[in-house]
Amino acid sequence: MNKKLISFGLTISLLFPNVALAKGEKVIPKQPVKQMEVMIKQLPATLPRLKTNSFTFSYPDAVRGIYVNAHSIGGSKWNQLINLVKNTDLNAMVIDYKEDHGNLTFMPEESSPYQKIGSDSIKNMKALLEQLEKEKIYPIARIVVFKDSVLAKEKPEWSFVQGEKVWTNGRGEAFVNPFEKKVWEYNVNLALEAAKMGFQEIQFDYVRFPEGFENKADKLTYTKGDYEKLNVTEGEKRVEAVTDFVEYAKGKLEPYDVKVSVDIFGYTATLDQAPGIGQNFSKISKHVDVISSMIYPSHWSSYFGIEKPDLHPYELVSEYIKVEKQKLNQLDKPPISRPWLQDFTATWLGKDNYQVYGQEEIQKQIQALNDQGVSEFLLWNAGNNYTKNVNYIPNNKEEKGD
Repeated sequence: MNKKLISFGLTISLLFPNVALAKGEKVIPKQPVKQMEVMIKQLPATLPRLKTNSFTFSYPDAVRGIYVNAHSIGGSKWNQLINLVKNTDLNAMVIDYKEDHGNLTFMPEESSPYQKIGSDSIKNMKALLEQLEKEKIYPIARIVVFKDSVLAKEKPEWSFVQGEKVWTNGRGEAFVNPFEKKVWEYNVNLALEAAKMGFQEIQFDYVRFPEGFENKADKLTYTKGDYEKLNVTEGEKRVEAVTDFVEYAKGKLEPYDVKVSVDIFGYTATLDQAPGIGQNFSKISKHVDVISSMIYPSHWSSYFGIEKPDLHPYELVSEYIKVEKQKLNQLDKPPISRPWLQDFTATWLGKDNYQVYGQEEIQKQIQALNDQGVSEFLLWNAGNNYTKNVNYIPNNKEEKGD
């Protein structure tokens, strides 16, 4: 126990600064903040079971996917990514739907209340889904939830205010308030549109308060809504709000027969909860179909007794997944475990603390999952420059080339 407490301190100090780099080595140009009139549609308590598109996708034997940002779609990079998936044992793509600044990656119809946050990064989302259907590639819509500079600027009362301005972190990013249920509705309505469009899964990212929120909360002005009078600690209020959002989103998406997944910091599975950011691994896992922990070796300190974890991808992933399995096995209906793995080189760690990640390092991470009975994974590379000639099913004797 003492060892964990000491290591956790190191984890916090090293983990969070690197999250910005991995989610990721930022190459996506910041889109301009657009003024908009925010419209919230009240969702009925129950919805009939619906299928509102003509697409037919099958869930793969196990999802093995890559992240694809909007700027990679169209042109030579897109063709490379399609060919990578077609010619290997990869079978899924996580597509940016609502990106890190709060804009949509496509232009919705003029009648949409979200039309003013649209962009032309993806020219035709329907045509994209048609191509993925043709190629039998499982489509996942990534929706960034509480990190949202666009909405925070338009609705400061839904955000965190310091003095007379919306608070931003060291990277100039603003967050909206997980206590504010209008923010829930805003994002869930977007998720419903993605489901109706044809995406088979909604992946919610940044389902949390800002990093280190417990150290800045007293300096900010924001509402706590229904959570104000709860007779629990401030950290527990944050955990309740984040968990309740996930439960709410899952319930509203239920009629559309889509899976719901959440990205979560890997270290949360090693703790009872992370009250600063409001994430509780077990509580969130109760309300999703898929849990995707970000377990990049470069993002850990010596928590598992591995002094330089980036140099030991197999050992790090193996030790993490053992802890996660213990947590999930305690649930009556555990979700699918589908971790995010590292397909980038963490040069920021400095000399002798990192290594170039290539075929061997990717396969070691996948092998570690396989050896613990976990067959699903996602690969993260912010620029979508994925390693070639990787065997994505290491236990298979036959490999496909790309």
